[in-house]
Amino acid sequence: MAKSRSTKSKTKQSFLKRITNIATKVFIYFLLVSVIWVIALRFINPPITLLMVLRNIERKADGKPFKTEKKWVKFADMSDNMKRAAVSAEDQLFLKHIGFDMKAIEKAFASNAKGKKIKGGSTISQQTAKNVFLWPGRSWIRKGFEAYFTLLIELFWSKERILEVYLNVIEMGDGIYGAEAAAQEYYGKSCTKLTKRQAALIASCFPNPRRWTPKNATPYIRHRQYLILKNMNRLGPLDF
Repeated sequence: MAKSRSTKSKTKQSFLKRITNIATKVFIYFLLVSVIWVIALRFINPPITLLMVLRNIERKADGKPFKTEKKWVKFADMSDNMKRAAVSAEDQLFLKHIGFDMKAIEKAFASNAKGKKIKGGSTISQQTAKNVFLWPGRSWIRKGFEAYFTLLIELFWSKERILEVYLNVIEMGDGIYGAEAAAQEYYGKSCTKLTKRQAALIASCFPNPRRWTPKNATPYIRHRQYLILKNMNRLGPLDF
């Protein structure tokens, strides 16, 4: 009887050891792959994102054709107005933080504690991490991965690279991704030539680009544009 218990105990310990070993290896592999992935995309422009794939699946399910309008524009060539509008609209402390706006996060936690929808208080760095490496959604698991990849891109990328990638992959309309595609769609010009007002109007639609559009701006969007323009004037030069 004692021998039987001892055998069962050893078997249980052996099983737990195997599980622990497997979990450790998976964790180490994930760290290695994620770090290599992030470093690679510091130099390689991401050709597609999971969001683009999922949006096309949704379009197909709705009987629409596939659509992914995008064209990469180098950071140096992009209109300064577009860069400033994005920072003014989404993350005015972008050049000062290391990926997280703690005050915004505290406000988000306070809102979530009241039983409201999960809010992120996301910076441009966090949104870039989400857009490039993850899937859309608001779960705490996704937010955890988002925080991890945010730290990695802040560590391995420059602020210029983060903003460059952000402005080239962000969803800016139905099947429209990046500042160049948005500028061509809404103004028939390159994002290198956007005026302050045009850039601010595009940035005003960032929170929900499939609901709001510069082509048919609502009073709410016009008000956001006004606030973004004010922030742009206060922001000063972007010293990277």
